[in-house]
Amino acid sequence: MDTVAVFSDADAAALYDLLNPWDPALWPSDAFYDELVMAAGSVLDVGCGTGGMLHRARERGHTGRLTGLDPDRAALARARRRTDIEWVEGGAADAGWDAEFDLATMASHAFQFLITDDELSASLAAIRSALREEGRFAFETRHPQARAWEGWNPSRVSDVTDASGRALRVWHEVESVVGDVVTFTGTTAGMDGSVLRVDRTCLRFLDVVRLDEFLAGAGLVIEAQYGDWHRGPVTGTSQEIITIARRK
Repeated sequence: MDTVAVFSDADAAALYDLLNPWDPALWPSDAFYDELVMAAGSVLDVGCGTGGMLHRARERGHTGRLTGLDPDRAALARARRRTDIEWVEGGAADAGWDAEFDLATMASHAFQFLITDDELSASLAAIRSALREEGRFAFETRHPQARAWEGWNPSRVSDVTDASGRALRVWHEVESVVGDVVTFTGTTAGMDGSVLRVDRTCLRFLDVVRLDEFLAGAGLVIEAQYGDWHRGPVTGTSQEIITIARRK
């Protein structure tokens, strides 16, 4: 068997980039954030992952301060391929900046990794502190009414060939839904079914009312809230809650 029976964190980070390239021409969500980032003088990307959004901003000529924050060392190692951007290891609640950024972002549903009430409150407070007066915080979370997790099952499989030429198969399975927290696994395997890696993830699905309560408690005022990436309103069929809030 050619498939190596070890799949490292670095391999996982590279595979994420392959499966989720930052491409505003392809993804309306990426275009939404690109517009905000390019209009801001200084940007803090919380949960920056492998840095695709900030990489693109610099490539497009952004000359201001760009900072990425993420707890994943392997993802940051890929992000650090660009040295003209500031990269910091840590979670949202670890943000220690004081009124330094015009815009903070949490793209690619990174906001949903904040699980407990305490973690959410501490993270939002730290993000607010990092913003200048009237600075904005843009993020999205999947609307629980759409029940997106019901589509995460083994029948939805992605086949891909990584940079080393290794053929891989990736799928997800939901383990539990407890309250507004969904726990699922992501499996990476060889094409023969040999499992190389299993990652377990928890995501929180807040509804609009609860989300807005957390924002208000952190001193963030909602400037706009959308139900889709074309800035349509939140409705009874919306799959996303896309929020732009600002520091009081």
